[in-house]
Amino acid sequence: MRVVSWNIHWGCGKDGRIRIHAMIDVLRRLNPDVICLQEVAANHPELEGSASANQFKQLAGAFGGYHAMEHAPSEIYQNNVPRLFGNLILSKYRISQVHRHVLPWPADPDAAGMPRGLLETVVEAPGGKLRLLTTHLEYYSPLQRMAQVNRIRELHAEASARALLFQPDPNLDAPFQLGFRPGSAILCGDFNFAPDAPDYAALLAPPEGSALALVDAWQVVHGDRARAPTTGLHGYPWPERPECYDYFFVTDDLAPRLTALDVLSETAASDHQPVVLDLT
Repeated sequence: MRVVSWNIHWGCGKDGRIRIHAMIDVLRRLNPDVICLQEVAANHPELEGSASANQFKQLAGAFGGYHAMEHAPSEIYQNNVPRLFGNLILSKYRISQVHRHVLPWPADPDAAGMPRGLLETVVEAPGGKLRLLTTHLEYYSPLQRMAQVNRIRELHAEASARALLFQPDPNLDAPFQLGFRPGSAILCGDFNFAPDAPDYAALLAPPEGSALALVDAWQVVHGDRARAPTTGLHGYPWPERPECYDYFFVTDDLAPRLTALDVLSETAASDHQPVVLDLT
């Protein structure tokens, strides 16, 4: 199973032009089973390069053999037309559930921030059913970002607890079947924190109750090897220096199945680099 996570910067390259097709080419070469994208836009002509097209539809159309799930926590209307900004999951595998979580957005006098979300799917993967989640946390407000990290931990603990209590029951009506989802999970995206940040430590703190522990896939695969940067390459003006903001975290029961975790540093299509996870 191969999963790719990529903040596509609404398709805008360092020359300020929208190049969604260049990103589609990169993703096709990687041939992933599941694609998790952040900063997907629709009807946002004010963004650099004029992201006026509906990129959710563009990307879903380009990968017609995949199931598409979108979550745009930023939804603004102008002349009754929605302007969307958020996350997209494309999966070759059957999807049995989708949950769209709005993450906390506490008022911060030092930074406005923007609405953030966590898109969760239950994937019928070859190695067994698992939850696959992607997110893009706040950058400008540490207060908001930590609140979002804490909420992700709460949602994971809730899912883990339900996984122990509920088993499929064909006698229940369909909406109640949503309770039957596994504790095993892959969490990926642009977390906007560095590996030495308190947010990183908070996310990976020992779980409470019955929740499965989350581990950093890079450390599982590479140990103490220096972490490859996922931003700050190819001459983009942000950030000031190469850094790692993009991660894969997995529940510890999946750690033995990890075979590779790589950052594709060659492409300059976005100000972030694609991160590729392989597991059996």
